[in-house]
Amino acid sequence: MKVAVWDTYVKRKDGKLMHFDIIVPQETDNQETIYGFGKEYLQGKNLKHLEITSKECRFCHIETIKPDWETAIMEKGYYIYEMENCK
Repeated sequence: MKVAVWDTYVKRKDGKLMHFDIIVPQETDNQETIYGFGKEYLQGKNLKHLEITSKECRFCHIETIKPDWETAIMEKGYYIYEMENCK
């Protein structure tokens, strides 16, 4: 399966920049749906006040799914790959 990687940067209230990827099936291309996945992720981190728009989140590339992403994508429709300041 091929997946689309959406590169996302969100500025937290403490000034740190969160960097994470929203990974979805390649055929998922509705931006509002993808932003909704990002908002759901942020709400799970008690950061529901942060916005995700085309300014913060952009399509990056297509790649082959990695095994550890597959379960989350099958269950929720997306996987979040945390990179910077996400803890």
